[in-house]
Amino acid sequence: MQDYKLIIFDWDGTLMDSVDRIVSSMQSAAKTVGLLIPTNDEVKQIIGLSITEALEHLFAGITGEQIDAMRSQYKYQYQEIDNTPTPLFENAMNLLSQLKQQNKLLAVATGKGREGLNRVLHISKTEGFFHTTRCAGEMPSKPSPKMLTSILAELKVATHEAIMIGDTSHDLKMAKNAGVDSIGVTHGVHDKHVLNQYNPKAVVDSLTELHQLLLG
Repeated sequence: MQDYKLIIFDWDGTLMDSVDRIVSSMQSAAKTVGLLIPTNDEVKQIIGLSITEALEHLFAGITGEQIDAMRSQYKYQYQEIDNTPTPLFENAMNLLSQLKQQNKLLAVATGKGREGLNRVLHISKTEGFFHTTRCAGEMPSKPSPKMLTSILAELKVATHEAIMIGDTSHDLKMAKNAGVDSIGVTHGVHDKHVLNQYNPKAVVDSLTELHQLLLG
């Protein structure tokens, strides 16, 4: 697995330990807007989707007005109110540094919006690692392959030269739809049983294990 030219990462639950904050912010937003508060597991299942698609999955019959209110409230809760820590996972910075030193191309394909991704890249001081990024709102939501095919086209990389790293079924299904290899990580949303359904090259429990696969 050390021959891949391009490594594409999901963000939430893959590089950043932000799942708990996403869950609590979504629940607080629902309470504020007056919608039925979803369970922890219900919110986890939509992580990785674009915000509109996620809301439509979570709240049956949600109106356009309620979607607008939830988008605004979720952003407010996540950025201004919720103080749940969102550190990078252990070994994330080292992994990115080592991949860059090996002249690998690095990219992000995320369900975050552009403003949200730019914010966390800046906070985590990781902007300089990535050659390109794709966000929800700019591209169809995962599991559409469009984010990946767009990255491949921009960086002039063939499908067999790239691999997608993600923690959810949405990530691995996107990779499968694009004809791109994948690796699942279990420290985010979905466990090994779920991830293995999408035929990844491997499933790992940590970025330290991922480091061994990609760099030896």
